[in-house]
Amino acid sequence: MKSKEYVSPSWNDIYEMCLDLSDKIRRSGFKPEVIVGIARGGWIPARILSDLLGNPYTANIKIEFYVSIKETSETPVITQPLSTSVDRKRTLVVDDVADTGKSLRIARLHVLKQGAREVKTSTLYYKPWSVIKPDYYVEETSAWIIFPWEVKETIVKLAEKMMMEGREIKEIKETLYLMGVNKKLVNRFIRELKS
Repeated sequence: MKSKEYVSPSWNDIYEMCLDLSDKIRRSGFKPEVIVGIARGGWIPARILSDLLGNPYTANIKIEFYVSIKETSETPVITQPLSTSVDRKRTLVVDDVADTGKSLRIARLHVLKQGAREVKTSTLYYKPWSVIKPDYYVEETSAWIIFPWEVKETIVKLAEKMMMEGREIKEIKETLYLMGVNKKLVNRFIRELKS
């Protein structure tokens, strides 16, 4: 039985979610001229949406917020401003999840301040407590999401936290398996952590 506290979508799940997002965006009539991925989690969905929407004009913005698993700083900070001009352009801002929503909100405001004509937001997941509801999203969840592009980082942080709590390696592995994390990857990254 898998944990309901954590969700671990596969690469195929992510691609299908991006297909759903691109369909929603098309049906709405919004045609972005620039697609902005919020680094780091929004880069991959932004790139996939670029392909699915047939729009090669992508940019990025980096916002630092998460300190650890389920731990954030008070306020997100833009550490790399928008990488291209969006002046008078319809812009789609993409992230992987609207959790607190603060990163998405600050990115949207930054893009507007840079002169974008219209800004829409898009995420794969939306959490009900987010301070902003994305214009487009696929799934609402309260679970912590372990994305395929952050598996090692998540395993290491969770394992270190559990070790500090005095848990044994076998228990840590079992916990990670229940979260839906691939067993082969759990074993590999735990082995690397111990060496």
